[in-house]
Amino acid sequence: MNAEQQRLQDPLWKKWGPYLSERQWGTVREDYSEDGHAWDYFPHDHARSRVYRWGEDGIAGISDDQQHICFALALWNGKDPVLKERLFGLTGNEGNHGEDVKELYYYLDSTPTHSYMKHLYKYPQAEYPYADLVHTNRNLTRFEKEYELTDTGVFDNHKYFDVFTEYAKNDVEDILIRITVHNRSNEAAYLAVLPTLWLRNLWSFGMMHTKPGIYLKDSGDNYGHVKADHYWEGDYHFYFEKPVRTLFTENETNTERLYGQPNKTPFVKDAFHTAVIQQDFAWLEAQRTGSKFAPMYEFNMEANSFVVIKLRLSKHHIDQGAIDTTFDDVFKKRIQEADEFYATVSTAKDPELIHIQRQALAGMLWSKQYYNIDIPRWLNGDPGQPPPPEKRKHGRNHHWPSLNNEDIISMPDKWEYPWYAAWDLAFHCVPLAMVDPGFAKHQLILFLREWYMRPNGQLPAYEWSFSDVNPPVHAWSCLQVYKIDKAKTGKPDITFLERVFQKLLLNFTWWVNRKDMHGKNVFEGGFLGLDNIGVFDRSNTIPGGGSLEQADGTSWMAMYCLNMLEMALEISQYNTAYEDVTTKFFEHFVYIAESLNRIGENWTSSWDEEEGFFYDVLAMPGGRYIPLKVRSFVGLSTLFAVFVLKKELLVKVPDFYHRLKWFQQYREKNNQYLVIEELKEHDDILLSLVPMSRLKKLLKALLDENEFLSKGGIRSISKIHEHGYTLNIDGQRFGLDYQPGEATSDLFGGNSNWRGPVWMPMNYLLVQALHTYCTYYKDNAQVAFPAGSGNSLTLGQVAHEISKRLVAIFQTGADGHRPVNDYNELYRNEHFRELVLFYEYFHGETARGVGASHQTGWTGLVAQLINDISIFDGGSKEKK
Repeated sequence: MNAEQQRLQDPLWKKWGPYLSERQWGTVREDYSEDGHAWDYFPHDHARSRVYRWGEDGIAGISDDQQHICFALALWNGKDPVLKERLFGLTGNEGNHGEDVKELYYYLDSTPTHSYMKHLYKYPQAEYPYADLVHTNRNLTRFEKEYELTDTGVFDNHKYFDVFTEYAKNDVEDILIRITVHNRSNEAAYLAVLPTLWLRNLWSFGMMHTKPGIYLKDSGDNYGHVKADHYWEGDYHFYFEKPVRTLFTENETNTERLYGQPNKTPFVKDAFHTAVIQQDFAWLEAQRTGSKFAPMYEFNMEANSFVVIKLRLSKHHIDQGAIDTTFDDVFKKRIQEADEFYATVSTAKDPELIHIQRQALAGMLWSKQYYNIDIPRWLNGDPGQPPPPEKRKHGRNHHWPSLNNEDIISMPDKWEYPWYAAWDLAFHCVPLAMVDPGFAKHQLILFLREWYMRPNGQLPAYEWSFSDVNPPVHAWSCLQVYKIDKAKTGKPDITFLERVFQKLLLNFTWWVNRKDMHGKNVFEGGFLGLDNIGVFDRSNTIPGGGSLEQADGTSWMAMYCLNMLEMALEISQYNTAYEDVTTKFFEHFVYIAESLNRIGENWTSSWDEEEGFFYDVLAMPGGRYIPLKVRSFVGLSTLFAVFVLKKELLVKVPDFYHRLKWFQQYREKNNQYLVIEELKEHDDILLSLVPMSRLKKLLKALLDENEFLSKGGIRSISKIHEHGYTLNIDGQRFGLDYQPGEATSDLFGGNSNWRGPVWMPMNYLLVQALHTYCTYYKDNAQVAFPAGSGNSLTLGQVAHEISKRLVAIFQTGADGHRPVNDYNELYRNEHFRELVLFYEYFHGETARGVGASHQTGWTGLVAQLINDISIFDGGSKEKK
């Protein structure tokens, strides 16, 4: 094992990490309003002055895993009206496409134990255009692109600072910090840097009886020293190169500024901001203690110059040499070890692909965040604080009294989505398993524990509404992580599979009881994570009093059945007691497959034979059925439910194999729908929702560049809807059209769009499914790629070609541009061109990044795709 792999064996190496949120303000957990308007209750303007209850935020920051002690950057360019202590962005009401961070920052590197990390923040030298960003975006329509920081001109003529923050752990609790600032301008520029150490305020909420503090200690010749004294964490020592001045204050709310109530002390949370902006430091410099501390460095930087600041946060008291000549040696060693570790992770040979993959994985690891919410306490309030409105006890999330979360969790985006989302996290765990299978397994187990899952088996969706329903992909993720871990270690972690299987049984039962209300194996209603993909909001009351029989809801449950079947078959090889339950999931899958292909009592099918596609069906009162003929991923999701029962496996589970054959013969004798089209003795068996005749028709649409196939992957809605699709239901008109970029409607807030763009997680599931089909059909199933081209490929080769298009979103083309960057000339500059952002989704025509700019989470799946295409190009059996 290399050095990083050895560190992964010791959980203490993960005690410190990038666990600070990038936005704690504007979140549900910090919202104590009566109306539940979280954005308005705790805006950005309050964040510098008001103490947070449930966590902390900062720029390029770290904390311990309980978020008791925090460190992050603060910057000031001599012109801004606000000390830059946290990232700025627009709220859901201010942006023309919902909330959006308006900053440039990049996760450049991280090992899974965070023994080495690197972050880049680009800070303009001109006054930061807060008002311009808010005003201009407010006046844009939903039909226009967002107005970004790069559109304001603040980066023209390279008038900005590159602020690199690096961390290298000398040991588990000895963290070296190196801040390197480059002036990229051809002119001199002023910059103040305040590396800030502070203690999370728990004492104001009755959570601590002994208030912790930070104290100035005797200094060495070349460095300063403070000690943080924390009742739970013990003593920590913070060493720093000699600054211009040292500043202390308290992490306490400025009640005078916010509420007009006198402060108990002038030393409040925003004291550094006040002192810096007013250039009045005397009142702070006299302080020698507090719960928030910063050494302040000031530079008049020459053109194209750089400066380095060195700091150290350690559990150890270091008498001499806290910052000496060995400091840079530690960084050099950790960087070398990071390179050695990633050399074992990547199968790619192309240097650019390796670079993209490493940044994607860095984003996954930087997006780990401390998340804390205790629903009973959140609903009822804290001792010594004003009680929340009584209405709150009957409002948002009050049905979740058992939910009490305090963990390090993989976040979708630590600014735009600084809360977990259950189905996002399932996808996150696949790339996370590439570097840290233990953490990926822990995340999946965590969401099945009693303090997350409701007693009835429902998984929490996300904090805006824990009761929302997302696609059931948790079992799929558990299987993927199990397989990745098994391939890495050569050992099957059956204990992990058994742990998750038992709890997933509860969740599966919840789905069957709540979403198959009529017991017909047809699944209806619910958010299902695809936001605005339908002609109306599928979460709310269905027009005309009907019910929506969802092709994708039914497909997701079919996939869930196959995931549970595969899991049970794997476990049963080590514990025969599990063989009994395999038949249950096989039979349930058969019933779902029959219902999808023949939805409705009068055999009104989700499948349209003439059009060769699966559609949602609206079941109206009186037995009337209306197919909703929108060609979208709703219909394509039927491809996800596919599993090949290998003949080698069937030999090991003879009881299951016997019952499978009996069940097939029984259905054939009774003229019932046959899922297994051809059952041959001693051969593989294909379990699929889609018979071969229908598969070919679906693939023809899927691979048509005038429908789903785009330069960046598979679109979420067919391009044939460019001119719109309309439907009249009992006098009400509904409709949608193909929208390849940002959403033009405000359905679900308007900040995501499933009506045309390319979404990485759905494409990843599709690619996997095509590979699975190919393992069964091999060369016997070939289709034209693209449709109508005459270029015939196997389904495995088709999956490979789609994967290459997905990866190409981030690759530099012949024109010198990466499609993800929307041909922004700024990204051709030498200080930008190697930087890659992993967006929430991608334009259906140009493949530019759209939505949340740092949603590395599920877009991080590209890291696994890079490995997959590299193996395939190396000459896989399937390719041959």
